[in-house]
Amino acid sequence: MVNSFPYKLYLVISEEACKHDHFLTVAEQAVKGGVDLVQLREKNASTAIFQQKAFQLKEILDRYQVPLIINDNLAVARQVEAFGIHVGTSDVPPTQIRERWENVQCLGYSIEDLQQLESLETKTADYLGVSPVFKTDTKTDTIIEWGLSGIEKIRSLSQKPLVAIGNMKIENANEVIKAGADCIAVVSAICAAQNPAKAAEQLRNKIEK
Repeated sequence: MVNSFPYKLYLVISEEACKHDHFLTVAEQAVKGGVDLVQLREKNASTAIFQQKAFQLKEILDRYQVPLIINDNLAVARQVEAFGIHVGTSDVPPTQIRERWENVQCLGYSIEDLQQLESLETKTADYLGVSPVFKTDTKTDTIIEWGLSGIEKIRSLSQKPLVAIGNMKIENANEVIKAGADCIAVVSAICAAQNPAKAAEQLRNKIEK
């Protein structure tokens, strides 16, 4: 169970999101720049490929003592002994994950409408992904765009750590933290950057302001 959430800059990475370099290189550069939590999201890979990538990524992250979160694949998360797993509303529910993976250290759950805040699944999660804060090309199946007012609203209703995701970038990172998010999660702001280390460092500085 995560009692406090010490993470500030959360990278959600996939091979296809990395435009200029191999995803392992991007991940290492990002960590050097200030990323302190990494989620591997491979929506289109087979479990075997996903697992192979997860082992490779974990090997790098372990060197820097940065935890690995696996997106939505309980088998892979358990197999690689990841720090945790992140699921959405159409994935394996958090209550089932707790039953099937007793020593999960960090369980994230995406919030897509306010009704979810009352659910047992939300209460079971360690942190909530507020998704998306702003509309994004990387996630097209969502119902709502939360905006800053949405973060403020969720913050007023929940004590859980909030991770903001959805078109997060240097221009809006600080406002989102001020609105009540504990952590910023990014995909393209780092994965598509020419210099992932510099992109991460600039984001981290903005968040810490």
